[in-house]
Amino acid sequence: MADPAAQLICDADAVTEKGKGVRFEALYRGEYAPAFVIRHGGVVYGYLNRCRHVPVELDWQAGQFFDADGEYLICSMHGALYQPDSGHCVAGPCRGQALLALPVAEQDGRIYYLPPHAS
Repeated sequence: MADPAAQLICDADAVTEKGKGVRFEALYRGEYAPAFVIRHGGVVYGYLNRCRHVPVELDWQAGQFFDADGEYLICSMHGALYQPDSGHCVAGPCRGQALLALPVAEQDGRIYYLPPHAS
């Protein structure tokens, strides 16, 4: 990865289509916060692991972010449903809000978090 600030998350094959996500700690606004990556539609997406209704982690077991059908990300606390490709909440108490997306990249068989550069 050409970006020296890039943080290796995992090998790309660890994140399968609509399967278990990979958790990691992301430097976000000067603090480390729980985050995760998932794969949907062949693309890897990264989000802070915080529901928009109450700041609790989404996964009901480590890495389990998808609902039973593999169509939505689901909050284990109260069932809010989020679109995997945008983080937009489509059902639940935070409807209309969105998960906080993180910039990630897949390159050379690995997935990286690309923390924003301080300006």
